[in-house]
Parts: sequence; structure tokens; C-alpha cells
Amino acid sequence: MKLNVLKQDGSKGAALTVDDSVFGITPNESVVHQAVVAELANGRQGTHASKNRSAVRGGGRKPWQQKGRGVARAGTIRSPIWKGGGVVFGPEPHDYDTKLPKKMRRLARRSVLSNRASSGQLMVVDEISVSSPKTKEFTQVLNALNLDGKKVTVLVASYHDNVFLAARNIPNVYVVEATSASTYDLLDCEVLLAEKSGLALLNEQLMVKS
Repeated sequence: MKLNVLKQDGSKGAALTVDDSVFGITPNESVVHQAVVAELANGRQGTHASKNRSAVRGGGRKPWQQKGRGVARAGTIRSPIWKGGGVVFGPEPHDYDTKLPKKMRRLARRSVLSNRASSGQLMVVDEISVSSPKTKEFTQVLNALNLDGKKVTVLVASYHDNVFLAARNIPNVYVVEATSASTYDLLDCEVLLAEKSGLALLNEQLMVKS
């Protein structure tokens, strides 16, 4: 299938031919959901923790004798039922790593790209470049493409200092290399703005080869 391509100034450019197996399939929402859940889980540090009764400072001495005071026995002032005591069944550091088969990860991205293409939420530009790392220049590019004020994920072919630096201060604009974009990256925007060469690389990466 062919995708319309615009120039950076908003004028029309040469069309880009892409594979139907990447941009023309019926989206699999179940796989997309699983991929997003896995990606968000893998992004968690898992360093949350609380102190149990053995980790809380102090409490080594028995506060009073076992019998004879007419009150409940106590072995430590750091018991969970005491103020300043340890936490019972509190959170402990653990790994949230979730594995997803490679075919499912690729299918999820193909599903999102196909949905974006069919719904008109995929915009392809011939090239994304700015002469200096100034936010003003990148804002002018977005204005020329009628994307001002929208949440945009920008897919570029490779890392460009000027583009990344110029875009990082613009709210709701995220620049990522096309071949490194996750399913969540492709979903978390109103419009997917892709550089022609970057989209070609993504197409090559995800296409189903017979």
C-alpha cells in the first residue's frame, strides 16, 4: 500500500510504498493490550520497600518482664502492633519483568500502525530536521503540519541532537527512533509523525517475510 508523504513545510511530497502486512492488517486488540501491560510492567523499578520488625532500629531489649505486671507480655518495642514498630506484609523489592513472545510484540506494533494508518492518525514527512537545537524551530515545523497543541510521537530514522534537543521542551511531544519505538510509544499520542526514512526502516523490521 502507499502512504501520502508531506514535506516539512506542509507541501506534498513523493508517496511511500509500505507492506500490507505491517500497515494493512486487522488490529489484534488483545495482543496490543498484553504488549502494553508487559511494557509498563517492565518499566517499573520494583525498589519499593518497608521495614519489618527485624529491620526497624531498636527494640533489642525486652521492654518488661514476662509475668507479674498484669499486662500483655511483650518481647520488643518494635512489634508491629506498637507505634514505631515494623510493618506486617509490607512491600518488598521485587522484579516486575514480564516476558512476551517476539511474534506477539511485533504483531502488537503492526496492529497499532495499521490502526493509525486506517484512521488517518499517521502522518509521514519527507525529513525532519532543524538547523539548531531551538524549540522555536521545531514549533514552526509542527505549526506547518497543523500539529500545534496535539500530543505527538515523532519517529525518526536515527538520533539527531538538534531534533531531540529542540523537541524536548515542547509539552506532549516525544521523539524516538522508529526501530526502537514500543507499542506504548505508538499508542500514547493523538498523531504519529514519522520521518519517511524512519518509517521505511520500521516497515522493513516488522514486515512478514515469506
